[in-house]
Amino acid sequence: MPVEEALERLLALAEAAPIGDTEEVALADAEGRVLARELVAKLDLPPWPNSAMDGYALRLADWQGEALPVSQRIFAGHAPQPLQPGTCARIFTGAPLPQGADCVEMQENAEVLEDGRVRFLEPLAVDQNVRPKGQETRAGEQVMSAGTRLGPIQLGLAATLGFARLDVVRRPRVAVLSTGDELVEPGLPLGPGQIYNSNRRLLVSWLQRLGCEVVDAGILADDLERTRQCLAGLGNVDLILSTGGVSVGEADYLGLALREAGELALWKLAIKPGKPLTFGHYQGVPVIGLPGNPASTLVTFGLLARPYLLRRQGVAAVAPLRFSVPAGFDWPKPGNRREYLRARIEDGQVRIYKNQSSGVLRSAAWAEGVVEVREGSTPRQGELVPFIPFSELLG
Repeated sequence: MPVEEALERLLALAEAAPIGDTEEVALADAEGRVLARELVAKLDLPPWPNSAMDGYALRLADWQGEALPVSQRIFAGHAPQPLQPGTCARIFTGAPLPQGADCVEMQENAEVLEDGRVRFLEPLAVDQNVRPKGQETRAGEQVMSAGTRLGPIQLGLAATLGFARLDVVRRPRVAVLSTGDELVEPGLPLGPGQIYNSNRRLLVSWLQRLGCEVVDAGILADDLERTRQCLAGLGNVDLILSTGGVSVGEADYLGLALREAGELALWKLAIKPGKPLTFGHYQGVPVIGLPGNPASTLVTFGLLARPYLLRRQGVAAVAPLRFSVPAGFDWPKPGNRREYLRARIEDGQVRIYKNQSSGVLRSAAWAEGVVEVREGSTPRQGELVPFIPFSELLG
């Protein structure tokens, strides 16, 4: 199955099961959350014309080139008096323009004479250095749509508009489990044939970055009854996310338990790393099964499971930003699957890690993102290739 088709299917499944619950949170607690309702401005911004510069406010029709006396000083946060005809006002950045003024000249283009009058050294124009009322937004105007992910900039805009609390989508609850007798948690001694479980830490940290509430289901041993017991305790989650072991093998106890109480489909994806991926339901709870090799887990979660989780929260734009960079490598052998090579940018070119094995997580720690090599293509040194930064996938 092509990557695009798999993503299309997952997004359709996500849209069919949106997380409809919402909650109101303080602005300080809204980082990384998804806006549940459109945000509509309650006031004009700015609420009144104000100065864009430190300088002098005047009415241009009153000025014939002569020096003007200063009738008042206006600081930001202070209410000015109407401007006296034939005068100017000393004004500071952000301060309200006095009634009657229609122009501000910056202090660098003004000369203060010994008697305190101010002479302007350059030609002036109406509305010069004036921020008009409602320049940024008008009361009643939509400034953010539902489904917007709230980062520092969005929270700053909400604060500018006076919002102290926001309606957001409830955090997705995701159960993470790993399968296999070969897995051991870091800190414990390794037995014969065993390896440390890296996928659990990778996914738990990643899900927390995405604003999810994580239920850590630990490691599932290769035992059918214990697998049943574990799954039975995961009814209050929005997604069960597993790594490894969901296939049709003899030791596929997770897949067997899922089929007993639900349905499960195995998708063979035209992607490398990460060919096997499963989707189904267990007692009504969606299940995504990722491949067990760590680089495969990284690629399939970033390109498929992450967009699925965002779309369930109502986020429309789930595709990561990608841009073209000259290749700093040759890839002479065309493949029949879409390949994602761990890579980083050096000296204006994107260079790939020497070992692209799906079991080598070190390649991703070295890299800054992935290069996409399409099926049947053979990019050469200097040719433009698509690059997806990890910063687009991890947040």
